[in-house]
Amino acid sequence: MNRRHAAPLALACLLATVAASPRAAAATPTATAPCGVVATPPVAWHHVVWIVMENKAYSEVIGSSAAPYINTLASACGLATNYLGVRHPSLPNYIAMTSGDTQDISDDDPPSAHPLGVPSIFSQLGLGSWRALEESMTTACQQSDGGEYAVRHNPAAYYTGVATQCARQDVPLLPVPDLSAPFTFITPNLCDDMHDCSVATGDSWLQTEMGRIVATSQYQEGDTAVFITWDEDDSSAGNRVPFLVVAPSVQPGTTSGTPYDHYAMLRTTEAMLGLGFLGTAAVAPDVRYAFHLAA
Repeated sequence: MNRRHAAPLALACLLATVAASPRAAAATPTATAPCGVVATPPVAWHHVVWIVMENKAYSEVIGSSAAPYINTLASACGLATNYLGVRHPSLPNYIAMTSGDTQDISDDDPPSAHPLGVPSIFSQLGLGSWRALEESMTTACQQSDGGEYAVRHNPAAYYTGVATQCARQDVPLLPVPDLSAPFTFITPNLCDDMHDCSVATGDSWLQTEMGRIVATSQYQEGDTAVFITWDEDDSSAGNRVPFLVVAPSVQPGTTSGTPYDHYAMLRTTEAMLGLGFLGTAAVAPDVRYAFHLAA
């Protein structure tokens, strides 16, 4: 064979072999296999998504027959086994995870009682670079409770420095989630987050929502990570709650017993998006290395 044609032919054969290999075929995330489809994390993460559920202890969800999807997802992706909420009740946790501090809040009062002129992950990112998607909210950046919407679960509404952005970027959750911003905070309503309804109800909602998330172009491109956690437990288990890590580079069955909390989630997200660290996040552990989100 002419040497001039040998190298191109060999390359073509190699590419054909790779394209037909099981590894190449498995490189597309699916709803049932969203993790472990790539060997290495991306050089840069372009999207981080948080989903925050409500008021369930670790033992009420992990290992529970009422949460078959969540337990399947934990096995298919990553699970932190020693993750803690920061305080009780709900609101201090939401403020802590987004600003690095509880800001001395110890109640669930609305934004009118707690106008916070402090930095947050929302102000770090700025105009157009974050989005809050709130299930059952009827108007953008709604400042008070209504129906199954609870404003205490919508932290962006409390920060006065992003009020103008909030009116544009804190919007009702639609059937197809918009993950185009670098950071997306998804809040289920009071039933689907397990606050007012059962673990089984929340499990079913998460299965549907995660199917939609995995199907987005952002997740399919391999540079989107999803963190799923609960704001606090039901005051029965030392505030230990589940924390799931979902991303194409997370290896199935990964677990970590490292002590993490909401500040660790904030720190990790800030690191992934190239931001500085707010408050206690500066000294919190980084989740990335335990779950193969960084090389």
